[in-house]
Amino acid sequence: MSAIKDLKENRTKKLAFCISIALMAVSLLVFFTMNRYVPFMMDDEWYATKLYNEEPVRGLSDIVDAQIWHYNNWGGRSITHGLLQLILIAGERTADVLNTLALMLLSAVTVFAAGIRLRDKNILFFIPAAAGLICGLNANLKMSMCWQAGAANYLYITVFIMAFLSMYLACIGDENAFSKFADKATGNVLLSILMLPLGLMAGWSNENMGPAVFVASIIAMAILIKNKKTPKLWMILGSFASCIGSVLVILAPGNFVRNAEITENSYGVLWRVFLRGYAESKAFLEYLFPTITVLVFILILAKTIPEIRLSVQDKLLLFTALLSFGAMALSPHYPDRATFGTMVLLISVIISVASKIIKKRGELFVPLCIPFILIWLKGMYVMGEFICISWGWIR
Repeated sequence: MSAIKDLKENRTKKLAFCISIALMAVSLLVFFTMNRYVPFMMDDEWYATKLYNEEPVRGLSDIVDAQIWHYNNWGGRSITHGLLQLILIAGERTADVLNTLALMLLSAVTVFAAGIRLRDKNILFFIPAAAGLICGLNANLKMSMCWQAGAANYLYITVFIMAFLSMYLACIGDENAFSKFADKATGNVLLSILMLPLGLMAGWSNENMGPAVFVASIIAMAILIKNKKTPKLWMILGSFASCIGSVLVILAPGNFVRNAEITENSYGVLWRVFLRGYAESKAFLEYLFPTITVLVFILILAKTIPEIRLSVQDKLLLFTALLSFGAMALSPHYPDRATFGTMVLLISVIISVASKIIKKRGELFVPLCIPFILIWLKGMYVMGEFICISWGWIR
């Protein structure tokens, strides 16, 4: 009987994997189509120029000049906005393709941060699931993933952030192929070379996620020391680079110039505290609420299975999400798209816990697919509605 049951479960999983791959293909097609109908607009039109005048950006030298001016007069996100200007030069068709590829990369690196590796037979389910969650739980899919300025600030840069963080996460738990490679002399040298630019990009990203992942990297090394292990050179260099990046993005002279123009600064202290509290509450109870609801559901389900415990990686991801959320209390603005990085961190925990549930209780695989598919449908609805409006089918 057990052999028959196992055979049925394997067949069910194979069917689910085939369906999930089909859903991934549909997701990418619909996402690409939506991008085709979201033009360069608003900030895109300004960043397509040298910023300090209306001359169009034509090459790298123009981008460097523009970003020097931007750093001193408007804000410190030189990495994201430099990347944005490069994509704007490439044109809308290239941007649409790059945005779609970025969604694929972000889905994969989110799954990697969750501790799922290529050898894991469930990876063909979880990568499409991650894409569905990113689209379906997004507080503002259009402005964080399709509007090019938003895509550069959130979609693209979160790929680098999650890639940076996932390397630390991979080395603080049980030994695995990556941690063994990282312990070798060759791996240590190669990763040291990689982590300098990657850490700089992760830190020099945006004002809440950059410092959050820097702190996470410090905590990861502290965990290693607690476990009587020595942090590797690449970990130290990566953390140092992310610290430098975080300082550069926060202390940019342009931030102070821009903040001087904010109306809130003319209010009293108590009123400003109230407004910041309102912004944090709105982010928690509106923008991030769907993601938090799914996370709570998964955690409650996992609690019913005695063998499952949150790993140290899960706890660090949750703490990093909390840091990135709390850091926005220091900002006078907390737009819905700014919750993107925090959402991805929480999605990584959702996937991590879901994978543990499936490994321990294979019979829950199909029931778990249902909420993932429903969230995927929500993302498809948002994109499909926009496409239908663009086609004139909805007036």
